[in-house]
This record gives sequence, structure tokens and C-alpha cells, in this order.
Amino acid sequence: MHPMTFARRFACALTVAAAALTLAPAAQAATKIQRLVSPGGIEAWFVQDATVPLIAMEYAFQGGASQDPQGKPGVGNLVADLLDEGSGDLDSKTFHERLDRRAIELSFQVSRDQFRGSLRMLRDNKDEAFELLRTALTSPHFDNADVERIRSQVLSGLRRETTNPSSLAGRKFLELAFPDHPYGRPSNGTLESVPTITVDDLKDYTRRILAKDTLKVAVVGDVDPATLGKLLDQTFGALPAKATLTPVPDVVATKPPRSVYVPLGVPQTVITFGGPGIRRHDPNFMAAYVVNHILGGGGLSSRLYKEVREKRGLAYSVYDALLWMDHSALFIGNTATRFDRAGETIAAVEGEIRRIAEEGPTQQELDEAKSYINGSQMLALDTSSKLAQAMLQYQLDKMPIDYIEKRSEIVNAVTLEDAKKAAKQLWSQGLLTAVVGRTPQAAAEPAQAPVTAPVTKTN
Repeated sequence: MHPMTFARRFACALTVAAAALTLAPAAQAATKIQRLVSPGGIEAWFVQDATVPLIAMEYAFQGGASQDPQGKPGVGNLVADLLDEGSGDLDSKTFHERLDRRAIELSFQVSRDQFRGSLRMLRDNKDEAFELLRTALTSPHFDNADVERIRSQVLSGLRRETTNPSSLAGRKFLELAFPDHPYGRPSNGTLESVPTITVDDLKDYTRRILAKDTLKVAVVGDVDPATLGKLLDQTFGALPAKATLTPVPDVVATKPPRSVYVPLGVPQTVITFGGPGIRRHDPNFMAAYVVNHILGGGGLSSRLYKEVREKRGLAYSVYDALLWMDHSALFIGNTATRFDRAGETIAAVEGEIRRIAEEGPTQQELDEAKSYINGSQMLALDTSSKLAQAMLQYQLDKMPIDYIEKRSEIVNAVTLEDAKKAAKQLWSQGLLTAVVGRTPQAAAEPAQAPVTAPVTKTN
């Protein structure tokens, strides 16, 4: 597998988190979530659904990229890329042939806080699918030839990122927001760190992270509870009882305003902006979620889109979203514009954010946002995989199993005063910005190679 860029990781995180926030009470009438505990003590949230002969499972272990060894970012990402490259009695080629022959979809991914996995299969192929997952988790080969092949793919992706303005802006933004913290390190590693990762590093990571005490599981599909319990025990039962995690401290993102500029010879300047967010269990989180929809999360109806795109014609798109993690939270947004209009674009974004921080939304905006959020629920989770992803996210967010039944009430309970308070809390300090592109002075000059040591400017 090729490493995901920051933009793809960010989009994936937003998709899963947004899905978890948009599951409808109406939808759950046909998808009752039950708590299942296997004979061996493996717990899962489970929806039995025989509508189609499919089974989807999403699961996660605590740890993720934040558990990469100091000075070696990218270990967890490399593990995720290698677990399906041969295990047990199967080499990489045979393992993938078994997956393809049975149309089994198996993948692994590292986020900042979790090591995640996904498994999807036809009901009749469940035994083979769960067995292949078991061997991948408990007896991965990490053969030198496979390690070097995947390492070269990761490095190739990292080299591409050095000329990708969106990737550079995302990476520099996180470095600016979380200096000297694991969240500021790139999950897929660096050109310097990835070559130093050894097979022992990979084996040590799997021993420390893949353990039963931090495991969360969500399953949706055509399988009965007794059969699923046996499959869970067979798949996860041989894992270590307890993970060995390095403590990760809570952190508040760098206080705005601050900015970093990276010179890069590209046609458009990319701007990633944001600042400290609101943690998932903050009492005002839902108010923040609703008011952020008004500012930049509502697509064509958002304030940022109307101000930056429709009124000024500065950019094709602009958005922002809330991003919450186990030990911190951000609001983060992105846009791209002509290099000679970057300053004007940043000023427009800052002005609109300052306005909503000072004045809050209108009652009409609040009512329309709540109506949209609740009304869009019916379309949010239309497959077993999406539902399983949302159920997993609920568990990771430490929500009660009946949260989906209460969610619309929580949205509807947000008052104008709550929204104004959340807007002030989120956006009254200004912005962190990472800007990647050409300077206006370079307009008539040939595009230059990217500068490896960017100039950092503090406002």
C-alpha cells in the first residue's frame, strides 16, 4: 500500500468523525446496536443485518503514530503497510491471491491515536477472511524483501510530498500547532526517518500495540451472535493481554496568531489555517460542531465559501472542520488561490472568522444549520461499512451505546447563546497559518525547487 498524504488522512478522519455525528435515530430503528461479549471476553458493538450477505468489521487498538519511537516517525505506518504482506504459512503473493480469490477486503491504517483495521467479506467467506486477519495480526513475516519493497514505496510517496503544496501545508501546520509533541510528527515518517526503521522496530511496535486491553470492535452484517463470538476469539484471542504504551501528554495547540511560509514554485498557493479546537467531551462540543457548520463546514452555504468564493472570487473552494484527538483538538481549514492574492485571501478568512467570533451566528443561521444536520442523517450511513466505521468511532470517543438515539435531541438543544459562546471560544484568538507557494516577487521567475528549510515568520 502507498502511504496516504496528509490531505487524504485528514479527509478520512473527517469522514469517519462526521459519519459518527450524523447517524439518524430513524436509521437505527432498523439497525439496533447490541453489545456482544465473546466467550473469551472480546467485546464488540454489533448490528445483525441479513439484508445482504455481507459482513463488515472495523476495529482499532490504542496507540497509533503517537507510539512511534522517538526520532523514528513512520514505524506504525510501515507496520500497517506490511501486515498483509505475508503471514503464517503464506508469503506475500499467496496471501494476496487468497484475498483476491474470495473477494476479501482487508486493510490497515494508522491514525495519530489508533492502529486501525478493516475487514469486509461475503458471508460465505467469513471463516477464511477472519483466519487471514488472525495470521496477519499474530504472525506477520516482515521479510526483508517485502520490507524493502514497501519502504521504497513509502519513500517514493514522501518524495512526491516535497513538491505537493497541500501535503507540505498540512505537515507544516501540524509542526506549528504541536511543536515537540507526537501530534506534530508526520504519521508516514520522513525521508530521514524511514530508511532507519529496522525489522526489530516493526516487531517491537506490533508487540507493544496489538493487544486485547485496548481493542475496540464494531461489526455489521449477516452473522449470528454465537458465530461472531467464536470468530472474534479465534481472531483476537491469541494477542497479548495488555499493550505497552508510552504515555502521551495532553496538549493545547500553539496559541495564535502564528504563521509559517514555505517557498515552492507551484501555480497556486495553498493555505492551511486553524487553531486550538474543542475536545470531544467538552460540554459545548455540539454547539461548536453546529456553529462550525455555519462558518466553514456547510459547503456552498458556509460563510467562508460565500465570502471567499462568491463575493471575492479568491478561491475555488474553502472549508474548515473540527478535528478531535485523544489528547488535543483543532479546528483546521484549507484553501488555494493565486500566488498574488494569497494575502488578500488570508485577510478575508481572518475577517470572517473574527466576525463570527465577535458576533456569533444569527438565529436563522443556527436554525438552518440544525435542520440541515438533522435532515441529512438519513443519507449519512448507507452501507454496512459506513455504519461499522461510525460505531467504532463512537467507542473511541467513549460515547454510550445509545448515543445515536439521543443525538438529535442534543443538536436541537443548542441555543443561540451556546453557539455564540462556542464561536468565541474557538475563534477569538486569531489563526495559525501554513502557506505554501510562490512569493509575488517570484512571479516572473522560473519555478524553483522546494526549499528544504522553510522560512518561519511569527506574527
